[in-house]
Amino acid sequence: MAFPSAPSALWSVSLLTVLFAAAVHSNIVYDDDPLQPVTQDETVSVGGTVTLTCRVAESDNSSLQWSNTAQQTLYFGEKRALRDNRIQLHRSTSTELSITIAAVQLSDEGEYTCSIFTMPVRTARATVTVLGVPGKPQISGFENAVPEGGKVTLTCTSTGSKPPAVLHWYLGDLQLEGRPNVVEPDPHDPTYNVSSELTLEVSRSDDNALITCIVDHPSLTSGEKKSEQTLRVLYSPSVLIVPESDLPREGEKFHLECLGNGNPEPASYMWEKKDGELPPLAKADGAFLRFEMLNKSDNGVYLCNADNGIGNSLGEYTLLVQDPTAMSTSSGVDHAVIGGVVAVIVFILLCLLIVLGRYLIRHKGTYLTHEAKGSDDAPDADTAIINAEGGHSGAEDKKEYFI
Repeated sequence: MAFPSAPSALWSVSLLTVLFAAAVHSNIVYDDDPLQPVTQDETVSVGGTVTLTCRVAESDNSSLQWSNTAQQTLYFGEKRALRDNRIQLHRSTSTELSITIAAVQLSDEGEYTCSIFTMPVRTARATVTVLGVPGKPQISGFENAVPEGGKVTLTCTSTGSKPPAVLHWYLGDLQLEGRPNVVEPDPHDPTYNVSSELTLEVSRSDDNALITCIVDHPSLTSGEKKSEQTLRVLYSPSVLIVPESDLPREGEKFHLECLGNGNPEPASYMWEKKDGELPPLAKADGAFLRFEMLNKSDNGVYLCNADNGIGNSLGEYTLLVQDPTAMSTSSGVDHAVIGGVVAVIVFILLCLLIVLGRYLIRHKGTYLTHEAKGSDDAPDADTAIINAEGGHSGAEDKKEYFI
C-alpha cells in the first residue's frame, strides 16, 4: 500500500489514531494487564496549570498518546501533534507520558484519553474539572447613615464562580445568618452569579461596626476574597457632666463640662439649675458652665440638656462648695497610708532592738577554760579536783575559749 508523499511520522500518527478509534468503539476492558494505561482525574482553577500523567507497569516499546476532549492527538510519545503552545511535554519514557496544560480555560474541561498502541489498542481516561474563580464580592444597599432602631438591608454579589460559590456574612468576628444564596447561571459563560441579602436592625453599638461578606469556594483559600462595609448609625446623645476638680473651694474659679456622646455630636447645650436660676457669677459657654468665684450659695443640682438633632438627653451634677482650707479626700487617704507604713516600720525596728538587747545580756562575759570544762564533766567534787590537776600537767596546752 502506497501513501502520498508526506512526513512518515505524520502518517504514522494518523494510522495509529484510526486504530485507536477502532479500539475505543470496541469497549474492550483489560484487568490486571501490565500494558493497561493508568491515569487520574485532575481539578484546576481557571488560569492555572494542570499536569496529565499516563503510566503503564511494563513496556513493550509501544508509544503512549494523549488526546483531548475532541479526540485530537496532543502528544504521541515525544512528538507534538497539536499546535497549542499552552500544551507542553512534561516527561516521556517507555512507561510514562506526562503533559502540562497552562493558562487553563473553562473550555479545557472534559475527558482526556491516554492510549498505548499495542494490538489491540489500550486506553484510559482522565476527567479534567475546571473551577471558575469567583470575583471579589460587592456589597450594595448602604448609602446613608441609619437612625438607631432602623433597619438596613445589604446585598452581596459575586460573579464568575463554577461551581456556585457560597457567601457568608460577618459582624466583626460574629457570623450572621443572611437569606439563602440566590444562584443564577451566566448567559455568556458556564459560570454562576451568586447573591445574598442581610437585614439588620441597628443600635448605637453598631455605629462604625464592620460588616464583611466572604466568598467560600474550592478555588480560594479561606477569606481570600471578601468585601467590607462600615455601618453608620445616628443616635441621640448620652450626657455626662464632668467637674473641673473633685474639691470645689469657696472663692476659687471653677467650671462644669457637659460631655454629649452622640452621632452626630451635639450642636446645642442648655444649662439650668434645678429648683432655681443660675447664680449671677455663673455663665453658660456652650458645653461649659463657668463660675468666676465660687460661693456656698452656688450649692445645688445643675442640669445640662444636649441636643444633636436626632434627640436630646439630660445630665445632672450636684455641686457642694467646700471651705477654702478643705483637703481633698484622696490627699487624706494618702497621708493615712503613709502614716500607717511609717508606724509599721518603727514597730519592726523596736522589735529588732529588743531581741538584740536580750541576746547581748544573756551572753555577756560567758567563757570556759579547759580546767572549767573538766570540772563541769566530773560526777563529784573529788573527781573535779583530780581533773583540774590533770589539766595543770599540760599547762603549755592550756587554752581559753570564749563563746
